[in-house]
Amino acid sequence: EQACEFFSLSSVAPPLTCIAPRALPLKMSLAYVFSQRAGFMAARGLSASAGKSGLFAHVPSKVKIVEVGPRDGLQNEKALVPTATKIEFIRRLAHTGLTAVEATSFVSPKWVPQMADHVEVLSSLDHTGPVAFPVLTPNLKGYEAAVAAGAREVAIFGAASEAFSKKNINCTIDESLDRFKDIMEAAQKDNVRVRGYVSCVLGCPYQGKIEPSEVARVTQRLFDMGCYEVSLGDTIGVGTPGSMSRMLATVLEKSDPSRIAVHCHDTYGQALANILAALQMGISVVDASVAGLGGCPYARGASGNVATEEVVYMLSGLGVETGVNLDALIDAGSFISAAIGRPNSSRVANAILGKKQR
Repeated sequence: EQACEFFSLSSVAPPLTCIAPRALPLKMSLAYVFSQRAGFMAARGLSASAGKSGLFAHVPSKVKIVEVGPRDGLQNEKALVPTATKIEFIRRLAHTGLTAVEATSFVSPKWVPQMADHVEVLSSLDHTGPVAFPVLTPNLKGYEAAVAAGAREVAIFGAASEAFSKKNINCTIDESLDRFKDIMEAAQKDNVRVRGYVSCVLGCPYQGKIEPSEVARVTQRLFDMGCYEVSLGDTIGVGTPGSMSRMLATVLEKSDPSRIAVHCHDTYGQALANILAALQMGISVVDASVAGLGGCPYARGASGNVATEEVVYMLSGLGVETGVNLDALIDAGSFISAAIGRPNSSRVANAILGKKQR
């Protein structure tokens, strides 16, 4: 029965309770569940990963991690982090095997003082190597400054909550997205890739529950505008594997899972479970923040991005390739935690460092 309940949530397949699993031997019940889930995934063009079977058969064999610590992780810090420290932090992350490190935000220093040194940070990075350094650009002025500083990829953002959008930027969702048309046109001319973010996909601090259909609509608008990928953010960390799966099932009716990423906060301790649910539905890009740094400055209760160390450790245990060296990642997390005077929030990092100190 537990297996039936799990798969009815994680695969968003038709409820399996109607087949009265108690009437079947356990092995037969599980076999039926797995076969039903395989059919669900196959109908969406998703196949089992080589070498995996049963519960995790449809987890991708390779996952890309987008490290958001230098931007999303540090933007909430009240004490200004020295520019040289930020640059060294990014340099260490770039030597872990990560291929995408979100470096900074070209937002007005009036709104996010921590990101006031965005030009100095971005211009100091090597944009010719294998690591991409995307930056957040809220308007055309920010976009132009970012490109002048060397940006080859930028990110724009919208919300799935009208209340969140009106509360924070005083406009509707559609009005907020219309503001990015100039950026999209310029990016196309400049051959700059654009990634989209959707906030509050599983809950809003002002509106509460969010309908999956609204998440799907905003996601599609970002794709129609020209975004190559859209990251779906559980901004206040209220999601569960059930709500994550239901939301993704709606989004994936029109969107290719290879173009969707998830961005989970660990406010209620559900981030890893939510990521696993997403992986089982074919998602292969995950945002994370080393040492669990960060949260949204405009969303009350949005404490703690999921720690990158936790994600890498879990994926390693699943046999999923990330290309990330966990020891080097822990080193980067320890460096920035010491620099800002905060305890490292990664349980994986603390466990491994604790073993080394014995």
